Amino acid sequence: MQLEFITATLFNLGINLIYTVLALFIGIIALITIDKKLLRTVDIEGELKNGNIAVSIFASTILIFVAIIISFGLKG
Repeated sequence: MQLEFITATLFNLGINLIYTVLALFIGIIALITIDKKLLRTVDIEGELKNGNIAVSIFASTILIFVAIIISFGLKG
C-alpha cells in the first residue's frame, strides 16, 4: 500500500513539473512575441538592462497573465 501511494505521488509530481516547465516556456515565448510584434518601438530587454522599473513590472505582468491562463486551462 505504501509503495503504490509513493508511486502515485511521484507520478503526480512529475506531471506537475512538466506542466510548470511548459507554462514557463509558453510565457517566455508570449513575452518575446509581444516584444517583437506589438511593441516595436520599445526594447524590453534594453530597458531592463537600463534598470527601468516600469518595463520590468509590465514584463512580469505579462508572464503572470499567461501563467494564470495556462493554469486555468490545465485544471480542465
